[in-house]
Amino acid sequence: MSDESSKPNQPIAFAPRLVASENFRALYAEGMALIEDVAAYLDGAGRAESRHLPREAALVYASESMRLTTRLMQLASWLLLQRAVNEGEITAEHARNEKTKVAFSAEPAKRGGPGWDELPERFRDYVEKGDRIFVRVKRIDRADRGGPGALTAETEALPGSIGAQLARLKAAFGQDKD
Repeated sequence: MSDESSKPNQPIAFAPRLVASENFRALYAEGMALIEDVAAYLDGAGRAESRHLPREAALVYASESMRLTTRLMQLASWLLLQRAVNEGEITAEHARNEKTKVAFSAEPAKRGGPGWDELPERFRDYVEKGDRIFVRVKRIDRADRGGPGALTAETEALPGSIGAQLARLKAAFGQDKD
């Protein structure tokens, strides 16, 4: 009997398996490519395009480019730490300690409002791609920090989530108390 089967109430830890998988390598490549593309864009075409924006859009561009840059630097730090773990350069515990120093502070926000539609389409695409990768990485990081199979109140409340399904199963079998 395996060690995991002797702990029937213990969830399976997916986060460590995910960050060591081919999916992580693809996420790493996608994230680092986006970082390089955005850096080249902001230093070149983006700088030129921003000079021709109306005042309101120029202010939105300036603030969004700072947020995007901050978010991408946080992503780069997380991705590089995780790659170092995967390659055996540092321990997972050391990476977790380092990741606490790189808090995800540049949360994606709702987009739109005055000036947003006047931003260059390529820039808006970069912002949206950055947001999507940021959300994916943050979800993985949250699962990793929460321990094996951690279900947060946020994920348990989602319709169709594992937490919601487990709650329905417990209720069906009369085990609504842990």
